[in-house]
Amino acid sequence: MNQKNKAIAAVLLGNFFFGTSVIAVKHITPVFLPPMALTMVRIIVSALLFWSMYAFNPVKIGFEKKDFLRLVLCALAGIALNQSFSIRGMSLTSPIHASLLILTTPIVITFLATWFLKERLNPFKIVGLFLGISGGVLLIFSRDLSMVAGGQQSLGDVFIIIGAISYATYVVSLKPLALKYKANHILQWLFLFGLIIVLPIGWHDLASVQWIKFDLLSWICLGYVILGATFFAYQLMNYSIRVLGASVTGSFSYTQPFFGAIASMLLLNENLSLPKIAAAILIMGGVFLTNYKS
Repeated sequence: MNQKNKAIAAVLLGNFFFGTSVIAVKHITPVFLPPMALTMVRIIVSALLFWSMYAFNPVKIGFEKKDFLRLVLCALAGIALNQSFSIRGMSLTSPIHASLLILTTPIVITFLATWFLKERLNPFKIVGLFLGISGGVLLIFSRDLSMVAGGQQSLGDVFIIIGAISYATYVVSLKPLALKYKANHILQWLFLFGLIIVLPIGWHDLASVQWIKFDLLSWICLGYVILGATFFAYQLMNYSIRVLGASVTGSFSYTQPFFGAIASMLLLNENLSLPKIAAAILIMGGVFLTNYKS
């Protein structure tokens, strides 16, 4: 398998973790722990894991002074803001709205990459973006629209959009660093800086968690969010950004609602329908075109 195919496999697996983690997040927040507490646990455990990896295999390559400001920006956008607003939004809005609004991520990434990184927006990418958005919208609206959140759903929608924009900023800002440094070396500092940023805000919520109330399923969901959708997913996405670029990596975000729907069918007994099959074809067609070179 060549490097490009490995990067495609990595970004698909990363988006699988992101897409299916919505179910786990909805199970544990806010019943077992507040959204900000979950954000704190994700960042703390991931930071410890990345620095433990560094302790066993130290990386001697240091960062240039001019890159530290970009590191802080990436930590603020991709770790602190993205995780804080996304988790909070998922706890307030419905899974349907969350999946739909996540589709704003690749749109923002494509425009930011075109503007700041001078990546070309060719006709194939434009058509691919249209197909991906169309498939995602069709997939989401083919689900059970009776599932709604409470009166704070509009606020949750706003938080999801802010989280999506923050993640798009992270993806675009990270590319220059991903081309120069190893992924794990970047992530250990990103999560450390992210922890410093969120610690004063989230410590109170974390201290209020009653861990004794967790059952086995809740611990499994928490572990999946921390390890799958954070520790492993960020490594996979960083590798993809380095190999495929920001806009192509962002285009694979269309697969998140696809994976979320599959998980819902398996875990929540949702039925496979013709609109869902059609949506899957549109989404994968969009991903293909955004990667196609004439």
